[in-house]
Amino acid sequence: MEEILPSPKMADIDLLNNLEKISSLIPNRVLKIEGYILKENHKEQLEIIIFKGFSSSTTHPIEIDLEKKVIEFRYILTNFKLFKAPLKETKENFIRENQNSVFFLNQKNWI
Repeated sequence: MEEILPSPKMADIDLLNNLEKISSLIPNRVLKIEGYILKENHKEQLEIIIFKGFSSSTTHPIEIDLEKKVIEFRYILTNFKLFKAPLKETKENFIRENQNSVFFLNQKNWI
């Protein structure tokens, strides 16, 4: 499968909101996103879970107002892991992993 590389226009796409929309269409998948928030002179670990169309962060507060960005800070997303829901403590739930920020914007990559 050909990988789509990010372009300068990607800044115009609200990645997390688009991933939430895809997640709502495929309710038996959990997307775990890892990255970091850029704050003054340091980075803070960031983890976001997207499930059934909703985002939740295990590390930072997020915005629930759909008209605002999910994360108000400047952030970098570094890794995306897709799992079958419900989550269990086995490797059987793991489906795939990708570091390309647009890979999971293709709904076929959720199956």
